[in-house]
Order: sequence, then structure tokens, then C-alpha cells
Amino acid sequence: MSKGKDQKPHIGIFGRRNNGKSSIINTIVKQDIAIVSDQAGTTTDPVKKSIEIFGIGPAIIVDTAGIDDSGELGEKRVQKSLDTIKTIDCAMLVIVNNEFGFYEKQLIMQFRDHGIPYLIVHNKADIQPVDDITLEKIKDFSQAKVMDFSVNQPERLPVLIEALRKTIPETTYQKSSLLGTIIKKDQVILLVTPIDSEAPDGRMILPQVMAIRDVLDNDCICIVLKETNLKQYFDQNMPRPHLVVTDSQAFGFVNSIVPADIPLTSFSIVFAHLRGDFENYLVGTPELSKLEDGDRVLILESCAHQVSCEDIGRHKLPKWIKEFTGKELTFDIVSGLNHVTDMHTYKLVIQCGGCVVTRKQLLNRLKPAVDAKIPVSNYGMTIAYVNGIFDRVTQPFSV
Repeated sequence: MSKGKDQKPHIGIFGRRNNGKSSIINTIVKQDIAIVSDQAGTTTDPVKKSIEIFGIGPAIIVDTAGIDDSGELGEKRVQKSLDTIKTIDCAMLVIVNNEFGFYEKQLIMQFRDHGIPYLIVHNKADIQPVDDITLEKIKDFSQAKVMDFSVNQPERLPVLIEALRKTIPETTYQKSSLLGTIIKKDQVILLVTPIDSEAPDGRMILPQVMAIRDVLDNDCICIVLKETNLKQYFDQNMPRPHLVVTDSQAFGFVNSIVPADIPLTSFSIVFAHLRGDFENYLVGTPELSKLEDGDRVLILESCAHQVSCEDIGRHKLPKWIKEFTGKELTFDIVSGLNHVTDMHTYKLVIQCGGCVVTRKQLLNRLKPAVDAKIPVSNYGMTIAYVNGIFDRVTQPFSV
């Protein structure tokens, strides 16, 4: 399954084999996008499908393999289903025939561990509805909503959709503002966007595009320029900006030109405030000063991309950190949304801005480090710290 490429709410469908998970998905999306069969184990790898839910809007629904799959291959399928929990915003647990036991509790404990809201759907209710004994059994273990459903009773679909809408956290589908908490109407916002070999041909990177749109949505004046024109901008007495947002890689240069009384931050830090683990970044970043010879640092990229000699995560960041600390350090880089199991071997974890993933995906990716009390930071904050301007570039968010 391709993960981390879509910021829409992700809804995972879980349950035992042959519980009708794929049939429910086909009913919701009103087309046969998931294979349906009476043979248990038809769904193998998790499968994603874009849908539109009334009252929510665009979303991604994820069909998973049966949690009770068996055998060596089945165990791998189950693990993939469990790994999917780290990437979703809410879950639907499907049961049938009033079966609620070990497998369902295993899933619910995973939902709880990752902070995933969920509802329980008793499927094939036209054959056998949920009974009071099952409801009591569920109630003893979970406070989730339980409802009957059947794909053969289409009148039940609106009720299921409404229950799903109430389960999905509103924050996952409500429009969020990148800069709305730190800018005001009619202010001048200056965006500094360097163009190097890492910049895509003929277009701007997603954080820059989103920032431009957000400035306009907040009824502000947006000025965009390269760092090579920044000194000229101030020398010519152009409109004084109320905020300067730059690419983190240009922090040192931009900081030397922008007057100290003008708020300064970066695209990466703006994204960290909106979507990342901002408070833990604030606490974890200064731990850079405590690194010792032989320490290992983990760098997490959220997207896969072509690597060049100017790559920030793989080349520039390790170089700058080594120069700042003067220590012999080991750096490991993990891209995509792959998770690291031996997190305890690291002294610091540095996450990229996360512009192509959801907040839930990013937080769950950092969760093993946070739980292990390993300091976490992000690209922008780390670069600011090694440039000696950490307090300046985080100050706009403390007001």
C-alpha cells in the first residue's frame, strides 16, 4: 500500500476473515473496488480507495486483511494490517455472528495505543443481529458505538455514514491554516524561496505553495522572492514585512539580513507547528548540544525522492550537526512511513517537515521515540539551533 501521499482522512476497516469488510467498502463507495469472495483470506495486502463522504468530504478508505489469518504468510498479512493502524485517523471494526473475543480485543488495544477513534459494526445483521449478551461483552471492554449493518439493507447505509462521520476527528477534515494563528489581515508576509538542485523543475515545493495560498486566504499581502534578492528588497525600502518565512537551509543568510525586530521562521517550522509534535520538538531540539562521540542520530523522511549532493536530510543536515557538535556521530536515514523497531539505540530523532503526510501518521511515526523518552526535533528547528537562532524562529508561535 502506498502510504503517506495523501493528506485526506484515512479510515481503516478491520476484522476477521470473511466478516464482509470488502463488501461494506463497496457499499460505501457504491462500486466494486474491493474483491468480495466467500473464501476467507481474499484480501491480502491493505488496499486504499479515495471516496467522498457527505459532511466530511474527500477521504481514503483502507481495506485490510483478516486479523485472524494463519500460517507464515497469514502472519505477515496480519502484521501489515496492524501496521496500517499507525497511518489512519479512525477505524471501523467489523464483527459478525456475535463474535467478540481475542482478535477484536487485540485490535482495540492497538487502536487505544495509537489514539485511534473507532466504531464497531456488527455486519450481516439481516442474518443475525447483535444480541444483548454480545453488547454486554463489548461494553465491558470498550465504550465504542456498536451498530448493526447489512449490505443487503441499503436503508442502513446513511446511519453507518453518520456514525462514521461522528467517529472521525473533525480536525482531520476541517481546513487548517498554516499561518492563521500568527498573522493578521492586511499584513505583509515575505516568503524566501531558494532555488537549488533540490527544487523541482518548473514548480515550487508543496510547503511554499501552501504558504502562498494561506497568506492570501488570510487576506494578507504575499511577497515571494529568492534569497539572492533579499538584501535588495530591504535596501530599496520596500514594504516592511510583518513576518518573514524562509526555507530552513537559508536560515543563516536570511537571519543576517532580516532586522532583528521582524519575526522570522521557516516553512518547516510552520508545518511542525500545524502538523508535527511541536511541543516535543521545542524540548528535544536543545539536546543537540548533549550529543557525544559514538552517538546515533535517526533522520526520518516522510517522502521518497531522488537524492542529490544538496539533499538536506542525507547530506547537509548530518554535515551541519557534526560541525556544530564537533563529535563523531552516526546517522541513519529512514524514508517513507517505515517504522523503526530499535529506537532505543538512538540519542536523537529528527523528523522532516511532513508536508505529504497526515498529522496522525507523523505523530504515530514519532511515538516510539517519544514513548522511549528519546528527544525529537525536526529539520527546521535543528537547522535553526545549529545556526544559533532557535529562540528567534520559534518565538512567533509563543505569542
